[in-house]
Amino acid sequence: MYAIRYREVDVITYTEALDYIYDLTKYGIKLGLKNIHYLLYLLGEPHKKLKIIHVAGTNGKGSTCSFISSILQSDGYKVGLYTSPHLVDFTERIKINNKLINREKVSELLERIKPSIEKVANTPSYGHPTFFEVITSMAFLYFFEEQVDYLVLEVGLGGRLDATNVCKPLISVITHIDYDHMDKLGNSIEEIAREKGGIIKPKGIVISSKQYTLPY
Repeated sequence: MYAIRYREVDVITYTEALDYIYDLTKYGIKLGLKNIHYLLYLLGEPHKKLKIIHVAGTNGKGSTCSFISSILQSDGYKVGLYTSPHLVDFTERIKINNKLINREKVSELLERIKPSIEKVANTPSYGHPTFFEVITSMAFLYFFEEQVDYLVLEVGLGGRLDATNVCKPLISVITHIDYDHMDKLGNSIEEIAREKGGIIKPKGIVISSKQYTLPY
């Protein structure tokens, strides 16, 4: 049951929605789960009602997500797919059975969750939700309301403190790990692997690609 009741809203245009969303980039990249936990709580915690396959790694995350989505669709399931970044249009990030979320839905979702965004931003000890926290929350809400059978969820950056890591997935998938985002994830493969492996949950199922053999 939702923690709030949604009121009727005058939906903004898609261009206005994108202006708002991209303006959030001024808050930077903030690794951590405190803000998004609160934001999703205000939205009724839709992520807790989804069957999720969570994918992290350095190389091949996007293609792995697409492969998994295609396999599930071929078996007759309704599959949500959340990936980043997009190539041409924002709607590429959020798909169901390969169909992009429509632009009107992006505008509607944003207008509905804006009061919750502002509530988080104005609550002491919380910061303003970031670009990625907001669109991840929008995606969770969309996939829940569309009643997907499965959600294939790509990590944005790292894993342990990435906004997508609020979920408790059915399966955690780790693709090939290499050096990337070393300013945020660490300077060694071990440190980077620790961050990406942070999506693994206790007693959870894990699938990993072949990784480096360390010289010791």
